[in-house]
Amino acid sequence: MRLHIIGICGTFMGSLALLARELGHQVSGSDANVYPPMSTQLEEAGITLVSGYRAENITADIDLVVVGNALSRGNPEVEALLDAGLRYTSGAQWLADHVLPGRRVIAVAGTHGKTTTASLLAWLLESAGLAPGFLIGGVPRNFGVSARLGDLGAPFVVEADEYDTAFFDKRSKFVHYRPEIAVLNNLEFDHADIFPDLAAIERQFHHLVRTVPGRGRLLVADGQPALDRVIDQGAWSPVVYFGDQASSPWRFTLERPDASRFQVVFDGERAEDGVVEWSLTGEHNARNALAALASAHHLGVDLARACAALSRFQTPRRRQEVRGEIGGVQVIDDFAHHPTAIAATLEGLRAATPKGRLLAVIEPRSNTMRLGALRDRLKACVAPADAVFWFEPEGLDWSMDALVDEQAHGSLHHDLDALVAAVVAKALPQDRIVVMSNGGFGGIHERLLVALAAKEA
Repeated sequence: MRLHIIGICGTFMGSLALLARELGHQVSGSDANVYPPMSTQLEEAGITLVSGYRAENITADIDLVVVGNALSRGNPEVEALLDAGLRYTSGAQWLADHVLPGRRVIAVAGTHGKTTTASLLAWLLESAGLAPGFLIGGVPRNFGVSARLGDLGAPFVVEADEYDTAFFDKRSKFVHYRPEIAVLNNLEFDHADIFPDLAAIERQFHHLVRTVPGRGRLLVADGQPALDRVIDQGAWSPVVYFGDQASSPWRFTLERPDASRFQVVFDGERAEDGVVEWSLTGEHNARNALAALASAHHLGVDLARACAALSRFQTPRRRQEVRGEIGGVQVIDDFAHHPTAIAATLEGLRAATPKGRLLAVIEPRSNTMRLGALRDRLKACVAPADAVFWFEPEGLDWSMDALVDEQAHGSLHHDLDALVAAVVAKALPQDRIVVMSNGGFGGIHERLLVALAAKEA
């Protein structure tokens, strides 16, 4: 079958392309901008890429068009496929129809931590010899690819996004997956461009809950009022909580303040050989690990073996990823863009940075941030940083001036070169520079490393 994927360079759609190619389909795709790393990953898999959306990309020999959720009516390729009467589907529906049937599906959902938790779970299953399939909204460094089929009899881990499915299907993508296990990691207001309020997102999460069979499992983070409201709407599968509350069957206790070492507690008992010592920091990552451990345990993985495997886990790209160190200054890349995620990342790194300072470089470019829906929370979320360098992207619906004026340790920048110069001038040996954005940020990570090297020369 010949497939054409519109919006192929997004992490989800690009991962679908890899799975389709692995299934033996002929795959082509287009995107507004074709760029690494996804373009490199796709080209290496033999997938034809076209930069720019054009009607002539939609040809009569295409058997099926897979439409990304960023595409709307008016897009030339969308209009061409409709006029031609070609078969089309969404990415989530294609995955549900062609990859997931017959698999034990584990869907990892939540406002934050989906990529890390899904990567953790895939690694635990891999370490146990199960050869899982997966589709993850990032590149797990333990695997080097964002998606693979795995053994057809093995579990399949999917990062389950609550964002809408396509221009013709406004349900959340995760309602298509019909998992045996659904991990509900957390739930806050986000995606202000498509959801009017938190209650609307809670309804979508409950649609996911409705699809889990009675023989399945709902693994739910404790201490999350929004998730409690979701479960209160009704649950038809066993509900198992994880976190740090005494009543939860799966708990952790920190043995280091930065959460780089913690003890797993299962059913009220300290798990034998259940100490995790790893390279990640922050209580949020300990929670992510606990969700992955509970999922793997339900799938038959030995708990002690799983805890030991976490010591070999490598963070996914763009999740507390160390991009380099020059002159004793470390540059870290992180995908955090929601105030809660920004705060969690900074708190974890602050606890793990006993000597140097923590310099935060932040671009609020997500749709929610552009609309200003959570701008009142930005001041407090950066408190753990010693200095904050804000970059105001184009198209922001609000001015960042007032935010920065209220911060003694904050500065606002509109030019990328000037921003890099200011950060490098501030940086001293043993400092950590953490860059937070859900976009490419103009390649700022490499620019910082080059500028730091020039400062050393």
